Amino acid sequence: MKVLITGISGKAGHLVTHCLLAHGHTVIGIDRRSWANAPDEVRIFREDIRKRGAEEVFRSERLDVVVHMATVTHLTQRSEDRYRINMQGTRAVFDHSHTYNVKQVIFLGRHTFYGASAESPLYPKEDAPPSSVNTFPELSDLVAADLYAGSALWRYPELKTCVLRFCYTLGPACHGTLANFLKGKRVPSVLGFDPLFQFLHDEDMAAAVCIAIEKQVRGVFNVVGPMAIPLSVLIRECERTQIPVPESLFRFAMGRAGIPNLPRGAIAHIKYPIVVNGDAFAKATGFQYQHDHEKIIRDFIKVCPRPE
Repeated sequence: MKVLITGISGKAGHLVTHCLLAHGHTVIGIDRRSWANAPDEVRIFREDIRKRGAEEVFRSERLDVVVHMATVTHLTQRSEDRYRINMQGTRAVFDHSHTYNVKQVIFLGRHTFYGASAESPLYPKEDAPPSSVNTFPELSDLVAADLYAGSALWRYPELKTCVLRFCYTLGPACHGTLANFLKGKRVPSVLGFDPLFQFLHDEDMAAAVCIAIEKQVRGVFNVVGPMAIPLSVLIRECERTQIPVPESLFRFAMGRAGIPNLPRGAIAHIKYPIVVNGDAFAKATGFQYQHDHEKIIRDFIKVCPRPE
């Protein structure tokens, strides 16, 4: 099949590209960034997904599948830029896919959709409502993009829409929310809290996208890895130093002494667990993760060793 990846020049896009090529698919990409060492057989269009040039790619390429990875988090973009990229970009992808007869669209979401709070249940299924906008307003545009993608299931019933809500990813890509949180020598936690963290190997994330395409699944699915482990254990196994900080002092400690600068809403995500149920995706596709905690952490440390 011919697969278009939006956001192909990011590290996650690289992983999905190589997985799709290994399975015999044709891959093209749209991204405003370049990919210096892209495989020779991959064509990349330097376009903004919201602009007319991107629509021309949809019109001319006769695509079978679109994998929409061109969303950004609060850690990489200012709020006004996030809204334009996440919401307007997602809308453009689905409108163009409908107009130009794409068979399947896969939207890569995040398990943070469900939110972290003292009342949050463990192992929510896909029909659980989002609560993250109440505690973490910086996630509101990502939640809105996820809901918009899911609405395509009834707006465009002929389009096989698949929303994959991944737990955190970690591994050799050394990229993403959890990897950025763990990159420094010191990793903060909220004094008195030790939440469970659920994560998946970078390569298993790419494999999940590939199997969703090959099985042509439709619907909303959580995608998970091994059993969740406490944050304190994760920090120790990643050879970092845990710094417990009283919550009342947390915002004053951010960005100092090697501690990452997190938005206020992120505090809830290191106080309370977000551990989701991934049974539906496993049942629909037969997906099974291939890398356990030890392998995931070892691959992460190899690329992102403890800073001196």
